Amino acid sequence: MKLTFLGTGTSGGVPSVGCHCAVCESTDPRDKRLRCSALIETEATRVLIDCGPDFRQQIMPFEFKPIDGVLLTHIHYDHVAGIDDFRPFCVFGPVNIYANQATVDALKVTMPYCFGENLYPGVPQLALHAVEPHQKITIGDLDIMPVEVMHGKMRILGFRIGTLAYITDMKTINSSELPYLEGVTTLIVNALRFTKEHYSHQLMDDAIRFARQLGAKQTYIIHTCHHVGLHEEVNRQLPNDIQLAYDGQSIIV
Repeated sequence: MKLTFLGTGTSGGVPSVGCHCAVCESTDPRDKRLRCSALIETEATRVLIDCGPDFRQQIMPFEFKPIDGVLLTHIHYDHVAGIDDFRPFCVFGPVNIYANQATVDALKVTMPYCFGENLYPGVPQLALHAVEPHQKITIGDLDIMPVEVMHGKMRILGFRIGTLAYITDMKTINSSELPYLEGVTTLIVNALRFTKEHYSHQLMDDAIRFARQLGAKQTYIIHTCHHVGLHEEVNRQLPNDIQLAYDGQSIIV
């Protein structure tokens, strides 16, 4: 199974508009961060995690072929704003979207033209599937276990696929979720920056503690803002088994 990081940035992306810090003016492509998304591929199956406003740009370098399923972590703009760009993929049939009930309900409000009767020609064909934490989803040859994490006071989803766990926008996680993450060896998890507490996102020390708690062999940090620092310098500071991910990076799990 291959996972490609399509985007590893926070809601505003990096560079941040109007900012002239060292990260935002860096010429290292690893310091350019589109909004968070990932593409998971096997020989038979292709699954997208989140679909933010940069989706069209992110997917262009890839072969045009079906997306078998889309996993949404939550309804925030930086995770769903690219859904209208599924239009071209609808030549293969409706795009199946899996999300918790709150996200499913909110999509019907934010994109009302995609649902209901008498849809106009060209509207993306979306098949919404409400899923629950701990209830397995099967998409092609992938078995996926949703887990629940807290984005501040908001209940959102992370996803476990085999020995891989993908969690973004987490502030806390209930101890009752941890058994569903036992045996995870590859962890992808968010860390906004190193300092200055945030009400709904964890910081780097939180992410490191969480990785150690799970016993992950390799951890990739996502959903970082420009305040995290330069990619190369940060990775020299971090343990070898905990590293910043970067846009375009592919890993084999």
